Amino acid sequence: MTAEPGTGAGAVLFRQPVRPDWIDYNGHLSEAYYVLVFGFATDALMERVGLGPAYREATGRSLYTVEAHVRYLREVGAGTEVEVRTRVLSVGAKKVRFCHEMLLEGDLRATEELMALHVDQAAGSAVPFPPEVADRLSALVEPAPDYAGRSIG
Repeated sequence: MTAEPGTGAGAVLFRQPVRPDWIDYNGHLSEAYYVLVFGFATDALMERVGLGPAYREATGRSLYTVEAHVRYLREVGAGTEVEVRTRVLSVGAKKVRFCHEMLLEGDLRATEELMALHVDQAAGSAVPFPPEVADRLSALVEPAPDYAGRSIG
């Protein structure tokens, strides 16, 4: 797996080879592993904006996912490498909404939309982002893609 610094909003932040043990009985990536790969992409976003492991260890604060919506659009097979493009959609004092788009050779395979809170783990409650993190997240905000915010139909 590789994380990249990216060049701006919607940049590919993460690449992941599909492991053979992630393939299900139908010969495709099992649904749980789509979410695992998206989780790694969330980690890459956190690292990029200053919320990585060093921040968590120093402050006891981290992002907690409180809502997620996954769309499985096309199969992903064994022996491939997926890319995940991340889009920050909105930033509040204590929360961030973003989505991941999983691509295989430029073809959209799955999406995940998330709402996450910045949580003080000792207090067990949401707290404001540090100004520098809020600024980095805000700099990445872009318009939501047409699928974002939809319910299951």
